[in-house]
Amino acid sequence: MEISAVNALLCPHCGSEFSTPDTNATSLACTSGHSFDIARQGYLNLLTGHGTKFVPDTAAMVSARDSFLDAGHYAPLAQALAETVKELVPGAGMIVDAGTGTGYYLQQVLAGYAENQESGLARSVTAVGMDISKFALRRASRRNPAALNIVWDLWRELPLGASTADVVLVVFAPRNASEFARILKPGGTLIVVTPLASHLAEIAQEAGLLGIQEDKEAALNHSLEEHFTPSGSRELLVPLHLGPADIDNVALMGPAGHHLDTVELGERLAHLPEETLATAAFRISTFTARHP
Repeated sequence: MEISAVNALLCPHCGSEFSTPDTNATSLACTSGHSFDIARQGYLNLLTGHGTKFVPDTAAMVSARDSFLDAGHYAPLAQALAETVKELVPGAGMIVDAGTGTGYYLQQVLAGYAENQESGLARSVTAVGMDISKFALRRASRRNPAALNIVWDLWRELPLGASTADVVLVVFAPRNASEFARILKPGGTLIVVTPLASHLAEIAQEAGLLGIQEDKEAALNHSLEEHFTPSGSRELLVPLHLGPADIDNVALMGPAGHHLDTVELGERLAHLPEETLATAAFRISTFTARHP
């Protein structure tokens, strides 16, 4: 657990900073004495009170996502994000992955900095991953053991100090604009990945995927305009060769996974050929935080 990441944390009870933990600590305490458990898998649970009103991803959804991503289908997106972050934070800095999930994209981002370490340069970045799913964070902690992985509801005030992050990364996750702007340093960057309207259109019906609004970019810009200024946007199209198991995974790993009947899904996918061609269509948007 990176000490610099711990130093950026604020206690969700009282807003105090946290004391530096021992190497093998099983809990983390703020300077006022509030203590939070560090799970044996390595993540920190900071949720207080009633936790969250949102339904976290289930173990089955997380497993499906890990299987799909580990197959490399979205590797071009991960590579594009890694390149974007490296350009924005070439040296020391802190990256916050808001909605980190299993930590797949953050792992690819950090891999670029690991190359610096292998070539004799000091490790230069601190990483924080946040998600409300404990099942996801168990995997994220294995992927990114040096990152500070936190159970947290992104719609609440984030447990990080003001102006502590250089980049906030949001891949298909909730966007708390005011909080992202608060934790970003002046001139810091928000990176948001959203699906284009054509994303996986070839398999959307069979997989029971949720529809994507046509004016998603305009809606995104409008939702952020009070706190951010658009600074760039690019589209990324990725051709996919999917087997029935891949389509089953992509159906279960997203928001539709909360509602799908797995038996009915299996029946719909049973007639599919051994390989189906599809296109993943993403938009990578960057925004600069507005500060007084």
